[in-house]
Amino acid sequence: MNILSKVNRKTSLAKFIDRDQNLQRTIGTKDLIMMGIGAVIGAGIFVIPGTVAATTAGPGIILSFVIATVVCSLCAMCYAEFSSALPVAGSAYTFGNVIFGEITGWIIGWGLILEYMLSVATVASSWSAYLQSLLANFGIHMPKALSANYDPNHGTYVNLIAILVVLLISWILTRGVKSSTRLNDIMVLVKIAIIIVFVVAGAFFVKPTNWNPFMPFGVSGVFTGASLVFFAYLGFDVIAASAGEVKNPKKTMPIGIIGTLIICTILYILVSIVLTGIVPYTKLNVSDPVTFALQMIHLDKLGILISLGALAGMFTMMVNMVFSSSRLIYSIGRDGLLPKNLSKIDTKKNVPIHSVIFVTIVIALMGGIFSLDKLASLVNIGTLIAFTFMSIGILFLRRRKDIKNDGFKVPLYPVLPIVSAIACVYLLTQLPLDTWILAIIWFAGGLCIYFGYGIKHSRSNKS
Repeated sequence: MNILSKVNRKTSLAKFIDRDQNLQRTIGTKDLIMMGIGAVIGAGIFVIPGTVAATTAGPGIILSFVIATVVCSLCAMCYAEFSSALPVAGSAYTFGNVIFGEITGWIIGWGLILEYMLSVATVASSWSAYLQSLLANFGIHMPKALSANYDPNHGTYVNLIAILVVLLISWILTRGVKSSTRLNDIMVLVKIAIIIVFVVAGAFFVKPTNWNPFMPFGVSGVFTGASLVFFAYLGFDVIAASAGEVKNPKKTMPIGIIGTLIICTILYILVSIVLTGIVPYTKLNVSDPVTFALQMIHLDKLGILISLGALAGMFTMMVNMVFSSSRLIYSIGRDGLLPKNLSKIDTKKNVPIHSVIFVTIVIALMGGIFSLDKLASLVNIGTLIAFTFMSIGILFLRRRKDIKNDGFKVPLYPVLPIVSAIACVYLLTQLPLDTWILAIIWFAGGLCIYFGYGIKHSRSNKS
């Protein structure tokens, strides 16, 4: 078999299902939706509506979220169809492997590794800063050397809290899927309750005059705002990573993905309506617009509650991203493209224990030591590349006679998948050049690993 045939070889769905037989299907519809909300709704809901309204869209940010939802819904429906047709672990990595071939699956997976791990490491640093700020209100301060990433010039060497929170999440996930989903459900309910408290309390202080003018930056500002708030939805794709552990995936996966998107959209729009109604949009370009708005209406004590909501939001996002990272690494190890040891399952807990440990070490080091400010935008590239392939992939999935899908299917085929792919490519073109340069370096490294190790150890090419 020549090199071209090897890298483009497609693994059958039956083989992936057989390789995942050690994973137990314990996740139900409710848990899956909670997982999705936990991944999507983070601290950003308390920041993004304010900053984008102030700088880009004005009160028209409400329409920006509607537009972003439409675009994201197209991608979500593509993921839902793939999850229904291919109920296996690994999300877009596995889907790409089955539909396009091994090297395409690897490129998608390598991009998702970047998305998942880098986003958790970045949020771990933010979670630490948020917690330290909250503790400072009570006179509790971390030693400066342990308060932030490695920067001797400013007297900081390690972000201890960022490392500890990642270790805590890892410990929770090694207790088993049921234990981690139960905690996630509780935290998500707390987060939603705090958001509802803000919306209800703030509604009494809304002044309709603050919505005039509604689109101060014009229609173009609303669409630019949509491209910015689109990234507030990133995370729903992590639901697909759990397909190997979901009960009745043909029904549960589409409900989980689309249900997550609907609930998150409602929450984002409600916060945007109340926030821009309380405070003139021109004043919302601050790091904590929700807390600022509460101070403007003299509800300062609610600010502490919002801080707790932000901490809960970031925590559940990290839990779900670490979960998805470990399942992605497990899937790649399962297929031999990374060391097979990473796919080992703890038979007592039914958890891919080595992949959990691996991602924990990488994320803890990234979040605790390195400054990630310049790398955070790379998360967007990894996500949008996966979205693009999944959108185009529907066209190829429908042609596969060996893959039967009697579950969810994208409506208005083939128009919607094509529109979804075009929308994703457009958003990719909006990313800055330096982000693309870093991404090219990342993917070049990934190809070196694939051709240096993966292609030689691939289970598909050995069979």
